[in-house]
Amino acid sequence: MPLSTVICIGMAGSGKTTFMQRLNSHLRSQKNTPYVVNLDPAVLRIPYGANIDIRDSIKYKKVMENYQLGPNGAIVTSLNLFSTKIDQVIKLVEKKKDKYQHCIIDTPGQIECFVWSASGSIITESFASTFPTVIAYIVDTPRNTSPTTFMSNMLYACSILYKTKLPMIVVFNKTDVTKADFARDWMTDFEAFQTALRDDQDSNGTSGMGSGYMNSLINSMSLMLEEFYSQLDMVGVSSHTGEGFDDFLKAVDDKVGEYEEYYKAERERILKAKEEQEKRRKDKSLDGLMKDLAINKKEGTNKNADEGVDVLSDFEEGENDGLVERDEDEDTEREYTFPGEERTQGEVNDKRAPDLQKRYQEAFENMAKDASSKTAENIANYIRQ
Repeated sequence: MPLSTVICIGMAGSGKTTFMQRLNSHLRSQKNTPYVVNLDPAVLRIPYGANIDIRDSIKYKKVMENYQLGPNGAIVTSLNLFSTKIDQVIKLVEKKKDKYQHCIIDTPGQIECFVWSASGSIITESFASTFPTVIAYIVDTPRNTSPTTFMSNMLYACSILYKTKLPMIVVFNKTDVTKADFARDWMTDFEAFQTALRDDQDSNGTSGMGSGYMNSLINSMSLMLEEFYSQLDMVGVSSHTGEGFDDFLKAVDDKVGEYEEYYKAERERILKAKEEQEKRRKDKSLDGLMKDLAINKKEGTNKNADEGVDVLSDFEEGENDGLVERDEDEDTEREYTFPGEERTQGEVNDKRAPDLQKRYQEAFENMAKDASSKTAENIANYIRQ
């Protein structure tokens, strides 16, 4: 079975680190030791052994001092710095892919790292392009008994799903404190959520808001998320007792199959489309360059030559250039005549030499003017293109 990656994402205090510890212990009890990665630079102590720890390469307090940042900004910056070396992390995990079946990744509670920061996209896409990858969105069940808080958490989950485009499992943690049956009902039955919303408003004495903006907004969002829920697997677990982790691992196996069937094919299609788009862009740039250089791709000749424009570089010395050197031993005086003129008028002699030189000079000047004007015209055409 190929190595699969589980990235644990969730709000601060949702129990991600405790969930990681229990998942690690559960897999070890099944003789299936996972490969563990910690991406939280600000944690003081982790209750599990990490094969790769961001704290070994990024010093969180130094980042705060050097960049004059607060706690949240330093965590995001630390992840951005670490993501520049993600290729080395992938290589390390690849070396162990035959030894491990699961790679589990702990992340910081600053969920904005995976909602809008570049580091979250780089990390998830790097793993997803190499291994089957599943997002485990951890939810604090006792704190989500309010329909409004529940809706807020689901919107975060929705944004992460469409940001990463990876299979997602919503994990309702701490079920030893509060059962997650109410959440399952709200996700599968729209009317049950509406009833809970009205009851919550009445119990808090806010029935006046029932017909206001907040009620209308939550109702609209619940209708919108109905399709979103259909794409999710929902599991209730207790990191304290270990309840529900068998169901979670089964859901991971299902999502790995879904990744292979749908997400991998979609990613390959997107990558292929990008390659074709890049190829078209390069071909277009090459065509533009060849036009700028006045090169005819079909014939591979200079356009100026096709138009009958000769330049000095077209005439080079060689065997057939028409120039014949005079034999030094030849004493015969040669005579030259111009076409159309009588022989006596075109003879080159001492009397005619000045006139002949003058005609040469005039012809050379006219040729230079024609060449310069055509060169200027070509330059102007090039600028207009």
